[in-house]
Amino acid sequence: MDHSKHTPLRPDELASPTVDGANVYGPDDSHIGDVSHFHGAGQNAQVVVDVGGFLGLGARPVALNVSSLNFMRDENGKVHATTAMTKDELENLPEHEH
Repeated sequence: MDHSKHTPLRPDELASPTVDGANVYGPDDSHIGDVSHFHGAGQNAQVVVDVGGFLGLGARPVALNVSSLNFMRDENGKVHATTAMTKDELENLPEHEH
């Protein structure tokens, strides 16, 4: 997917209603997880991403600082994120406790 034509989200859009459920893509553009929920708002927020598993079963939540993700909208308005982290790196993070 060519993300260069996608519109970055504004800081005021970085909140649960906008990003919950967003797909997260790794450096090789493979789908590596989905945003489960958001803690806080803006640039200091924590994003909980479900990684691993298959079709949502067996996925494990991990928390990232929002600055680790680049949130954007595609041509159809769908929100997604990219990260420099690989799926293995995310899976090796400590599990997020709710």
